[in-house]
Amino acid sequence: MTEAPPATRRVAIDPLTRVEGHGKITLRLGADGRVQQARLHIVEFRGFERFIEGRPYWEVPVMVQRLCGICPVSHHLAASKAMDAVLGVTPTPTATAVRRLMHYGQILQSHALHFFHLASPDLLFGFDSEASRRNLQAVAAEHPELARRGVLLRRFGQEVIRITAGKRIHGTGSLPGGVNKAVTAEERDALKAALPEVLAWAKEGVALVKRLHRERWELYESFGAAPCGLLSLVGEGGRLELYDGVLRARSADGRVLFDGADPKGFRALIAEEVKPWSYMKFPYLVALGPERGSYKVGPLARLQNCDFISTPLAEAERVTFRAAHGGGLTHAPLAYHWARLIELLHAAEVIAELLERPELVGGDLLARGERTGEGVGVIEAPRGTLIHHYRVGADDLVTSCNLIVSTTHNNQAMNDAVAEVARRYLDGVEPTEPLLNHLEVAIRAFDPCLSCATHALGKMPLEVVVEDAAGAELGRASKRGG
Repeated sequence: MTEAPPATRRVAIDPLTRVEGHGKITLRLGADGRVQQARLHIVEFRGFERFIEGRPYWEVPVMVQRLCGICPVSHHLAASKAMDAVLGVTPTPTATAVRRLMHYGQILQSHALHFFHLASPDLLFGFDSEASRRNLQAVAAEHPELARRGVLLRRFGQEVIRITAGKRIHGTGSLPGGVNKAVTAEERDALKAALPEVLAWAKEGVALVKRLHRERWELYESFGAAPCGLLSLVGEGGRLELYDGVLRARSADGRVLFDGADPKGFRALIAEEVKPWSYMKFPYLVALGPERGSYKVGPLARLQNCDFISTPLAEAERVTFRAAHGGGLTHAPLAYHWARLIELLHAAEVIAELLERPELVGGDLLARGERTGEGVGVIEAPRGTLIHHYRVGADDLVTSCNLIVSTTHNNQAMNDAVAEVARRYLDGVEPTEPLLNHLEVAIRAFDPCLSCATHALGKMPLEVVVEDAAGAELGRASKRGG
């Protein structure tokens, strides 16, 4: 009697690169080699929300930024905004201006880091290029001016953070109720002197990513594309707003599901599903339910969810972006890079505007209000909508903490993108190193910060093993760390 062939094969990619901690991808292939299942697993448990319980509320803005070494400002400010609500405070004009400057410096430096340092090797050299070329060192060797601009753009953003927060990483500038310092006239003038070059480099970055996208339009617009909803803050009149605003969501076809929603009521709009194979939750839009309610956040969502951008250079590029897609939505992950560079340009323009405001260099730093016991702080971090929710007891100690970070919002969207790439490139194909990179490219486009952690630079180990249903190894490909 002839033994029946195995019904399925399992492909495991472990560990997944570009994440802090441990993550992996598993694919289930049918007997015909077609992908039946694709999952992104986050197998590390951090429990940071429990660390905050029992701590005095004034410690929280400094503590929570230890979640990340790349986007600490985002957690610093989201927690500060939540604690403003606990104190019943509306920050002063000076405090608001300093916080906004800090935030847009964060947007600029993080977007520069991701695009120029991490994403550009794939885009410049191709997904199938030699592994030895897909790194920042190769970009610096073959495109030295581009690499230099990326470094200097990030340096400028970090200098904005240093001036407003006290340090480039894990500063202490924002407090519950305001800030601890204004910007001096000398600091303002030094930043203004650097702005012409920063704006020029930002414009050239948009031109580059636009050209790369158009040169490979068919690939860029289909690679990993999986329709889902959009979520972001928007400002008055529907403008792009990264520091404050109201919540707006759209369905995958662009239909507005809710608009003008107060962020403090997010629990009525967003629910979180738990799945047994990942420590990361799966948020969904309540209006659509867990089966159809997945959504994306971040630059691609924000650029397509807003009605306009308030700064002229970025608005012109937004119009070009939307026209290139026929006025409709694109769900292609690689379009994140285009949107990301438009936001970088916008951040530079906003910084220029903020540096002209007189309240930035003088005025009251702290405000007082009537104490409450609960606060929600929502901000648009570089990677997307970031929610901090706290309850504080009468003894000033935090009694509960819930954080929904940007990458958690994107969890299902990233899973769907992996599945699309796997079906396109893995069906019936032996695993190779370039194939592994295709799967990484899909995840990397979201600029994930799983467990809200740091980026990883350089070579990291990655291995794909194909097994039959009985566990026998059928094939293997690996990329070793260095």
